[in-house]
Amino acid sequence: MVDNSVSLLILRVFISCVGLVGNVFLILAIVQTKFSRVKSYELFLLGLAAANLEEILIVNIYDIIILQTSSASLDTWSCRTLKFLTVFGEITSILFTVLISIFRQQKLRDASKRANLPIYLDSIRSAWMVSGVCVALATLLSFPVFLMNHQGPAGNITTNSNGCPPDFFECGESYCPIVNRVYKYLFILVCNVLPLTIVTVTSCLVITVLLNQRKTVTPVVSVSGSRQFDRKSKGLRLQRSTIAVLAAMGLFQVDWTLYLIFQLTVSPDKFPFWAEAEFFISTSYTSISPYVYGIGNNLFSLKTFRKK
Repeated sequence: MVDNSVSLLILRVFISCVGLVGNVFLILAIVQTKFSRVKSYELFLLGLAAANLEEILIVNIYDIIILQTSSASLDTWSCRTLKFLTVFGEITSILFTVLISIFRQQKLRDASKRANLPIYLDSIRSAWMVSGVCVALATLLSFPVFLMNHQGPAGNITTNSNGCPPDFFECGESYCPIVNRVYKYLFILVCNVLPLTIVTVTSCLVITVLLNQRKTVTPVVSVSGSRQFDRKSKGLRLQRSTIAVLAAMGLFQVDWTLYLIFQLTVSPDKFPFWAEAEFFISTSYTSISPYVYGIGNNLFSLKTFRKK
């Protein structure tokens, strides 16, 4: 049991370091190279990377320092604050992922008919507004953490020696207060099922557009060589970026589907490695996705490394 705990701790630290490096570098790459002319897509990536970074840091504080350090002791409000920050980062990351998938689908929809006309989210003001809505919605959905019942029934201890339970919802098979149960299933519905549905639908629509584009034969027109090269180069960059978005969406679907199954089928009362399993499932997307987006958008190129 001790060897397993040490191995899981080492793996946890490794995944966390990978995620921290990837998200920090994605933020720096966008800020240093594109901040003066940042576009909506880069702004959404910044929001996603910032949310990922916050989630990884707070989850490690909560899981390692609080749950595995016997000398650590927190009062109820400190524990709830850590929970709030963890859930806030998780929900914000999910919402920005949904926003990116919708943005890319809208960019590709009727692209041939729309030509160079912008969509609503192309406006940087609109991008800031919807980003603010995502942050506000994440705050609203995280706030019930402060209202959950932390008191177990007589003779039943629902928290560990540090006062912080491994399960955010504190909703096991033996005891689950009505407030905690309502928040748990509301969270699963609004923050897991609905985003998974939206991401799945938009991914299918993007794939359909890409397949139709491959089947379409473009007529040859008399344009200058430089203009033709610019259009081809822009099209290749957009296609590579779209493939990166699809890869990230696939990772998101796998990750949060596993999280959904885990929350609905596994009880923290009967599974001793609940905190570790939840960490690996919820952190895999936040740690790997910045590399997918960065490589797909040429932000993690050798040229960018030389600039750093």
